[in-house]
Amino acid sequence: MTINEIQDDLISDFELFDDWESKYEYIIDLGKQLPKLDEQYKTEENIIKGCQSLVWLHAYMDGDKLKFDADSDAIIVRGLVSMLVKVLSGHTPEEISRTNLYFMERIGLHQHLAQTRSNGLASMVKQMKAYAFAYQAVN
Repeated sequence: MTINEIQDDLISDFELFDDWESKYEYIIDLGKQLPKLDEQYKTEENIIKGCQSLVWLHAYMDGDKLKFDADSDAIIVRGLVSMLVKVLSGHTPEEISRTNLYFMERIGLHQHLAQTRSNGLASMVKQMKAYAFAYQAVN
């Protein structure tokens, strides 16, 4: 699936819920489905700066695809990072670096997240794109 197809699927999933309480529960469920990050990657260098909660992001190449593994110590943030991993992981650095992440706006995340969480989400996106640009430059 393309990045946009995955984003469209996420948007469709969120349209099934009538209120934000249900949407938050769904985000938490997505976080619970995120595989645990191996302890060896829970290092200072993998912590995303700009997040109020601890968020670890491990990026690596698998063939020509950039993959991400992530975790957080906060359940809602774990759900947010799981959505980003779902959308971006497994695509080429070029695809990731040039993609427009519109799903967050379309599902209303920015309007319903506290300012600190919204800033943290932006930091996660920035770090994932930075990895994409870095791997693009290397290859």
